[in-house]
Amino acid sequence: MAGADPGARIGELLDRLGREAGPRARETADELVRSVVEFYGEGLARTVRLLRSAPAGSDPLAVLTADELVGDLLILHDLHPEDTMTRVGRALDKVRPYLGSHAGDVEVAGLDIEAAEGPVLRLRLRGSCDGCPSSTQTVRWTIEEAIARLAPEIAHIEVEGVTEAPAQQPLLQIQPRPPADAPGAPTPPAAAPEPSHWHTLATPALPAHDHATRVADVEGNALLLVRLPGNLYAYRDRCPGCGADLRTAPLDGEFLRCADCAARFDVRHAGRGERTHLEPLPLLEEEGAVRVALPELLGAGP
Repeated sequence: MAGADPGARIGELLDRLGREAGPRARETADELVRSVVEFYGEGLARTVRLLRSAPAGSDPLAVLTADELVGDLLILHDLHPEDTMTRVGRALDKVRPYLGSHAGDVEVAGLDIEAAEGPVLRLRLRGSCDGCPSSTQTVRWTIEEAIARLAPEIAHIEVEGVTEAPAQQPLLQIQPRPPADAPGAPTPPAAAPEPSHWHTLATPALPAHDHATRVADVEGNALLLVRLPGNLYAYRDRCPGCGADLRTAPLDGEFLRCADCAARFDVRHAGRGERTHLEPLPLLEEEGAVRVALPELLGAGP
């Protein structure tokens, strides 16, 4: 209301809600208002810190949009200097190096901003991960996370061409925040895996140089990290053939060889072996930070 005290108006609305809906509704509304105030307060605090510490001559908008929280606030109020498609393009550029090992490349097939459920993004993948279900899931979660961080207004994502699967396979459906199902999961839907959970890996947990491996423990799960020129890869630390761990597995070029059963796996191509696949995990490497996801399937062995 122009000319009115916003704080007083909010107080009036909360009092009315308490009278009409009862004290429990009033308590919930109070908590909601506190959360919103804290959210905007943190955004304002970050804005001040970012502008104060920005190098001389830097673009203030570029400084602010580089911060995820402040960028989200700018998007929410239609103040972000980049439109949705520009930010989607930047998100896909971040995951392309990773997709190269799993499904080739990705392109935008369309954006429907008038859809009833909110903006719907349609993507098309070129290439194949040779039908490996776990590779399909890692592609799904990696795209989802990258899009959600840079274009949170996208409500729904559809992806074609994740694998060279039999005809009649439905489109891969991706939600911007955690998926409720997963491609290749058995029916009924209740059997689908849980959403992925993303974790940041500290530098000491990473391989120190190219053609090196390191095992990291994340919430009790052993992850095998493999660094090849240009990319870092994450797999479950378990040979799918014999069940042995892979922490002593030697690297032969871009192939990992199990020390127990001598099975070879192509690190760059989703851990593909002659008869089995390593279990790849979603990984994003951006601005010096490495983030890896732990889908529920990690806890279950073959």
